[in-house]
Amino acid sequence: MNDSFQAYAETARILLESLPYIRRFSGEVVVIKYGGHAMLDEHLKNSFALNVSLLRHVGVRPIIVHGGGPQIGSMLKKLGIESSFHEGLRITDAATMDVVEMVLVGKLNKEIVGRLNMAGARAVGFCGRDGGLIRARKLELAGEAAPGVDLGRVGEVARVDTDLLHLVSRADYVPVIAPTGADEADGAYNINADDVAAAVASAMKAKRLLLLTDVPGILDGRGGLIRSLSSSSVRSLIDDATISGGMIPKVKSCLIALEGGVEKAMIIDGRVENCLLLELFTDAGIGSEIVRCTT
Repeated sequence: MNDSFQAYAETARILLESLPYIRRFSGEVVVIKYGGHAMLDEHLKNSFALNVSLLRHVGVRPIIVHGGGPQIGSMLKKLGIESSFHEGLRITDAATMDVVEMVLVGKLNKEIVGRLNMAGARAVGFCGRDGGLIRARKLELAGEAAPGVDLGRVGEVARVDTDLLHLVSRADYVPVIAPTGADEADGAYNINADDVAAAVASAMKAKRLLLLTDVPGILDGRGGLIRSLSSSSVRSLIDDATISGGMIPKVKSCLIALEGGVEKAMIIDGRVENCLLLELFTDAGIGSEIVRCTT
């Protein structure tokens, strides 16, 4: 057997391996939080768009929620607006909120939509204000760790109106959502993209929630990748500090999605080319999956 024949055989094996997963996810909603290095590297941007296009063309109904923290920070710096943070949350006054909307809604959302359309995915962009998609409320910090801290226009998701998402998704378009929302008075709020993705996944009863990160996934105490864990074991790993730092809010978003009815939540490395296809359509996957406890 020559090398070229072996390569063909391996390609065929991979295609056949993907078949049961394509069947499983056909017609199902998959919510993808797009962020990190995958949004900064040109090659990975193109790879992501092609992955989403393939998902759509085999019957999966992807919904994209994107971040944009580094891009917001860069624009604020260019405009001479100083940023301040509390426990990783950007304190957002009126001027900062204007920049957040300009970058997330006016720039990044349109760039992502355009790239997906070029890849054949037929995408359409939204922010939380569009059609009342994301109703927000002001995020109030509680406890002794935040005496007198006002985050300004930082919000949390109060409700997701799924009518618009169902209409667009069933018409074979890919919704791309900028993580902003509005309160009852149409006041704009900046919302953590992981939290928006979890809320959308719960509201849409998604089959999967995938969070793209800049790490391989959830790591154990020796730095090894944990492939699969239950929601109860996640809480134990937080308690013993195995899960720490910036991974904590991500896994908490996953737990919220699972509690809302999502079957599995995955944290995967967005720096890996074709990460979406590798996670969804192969036996091994590439990241960490969190599943609901059934007992």
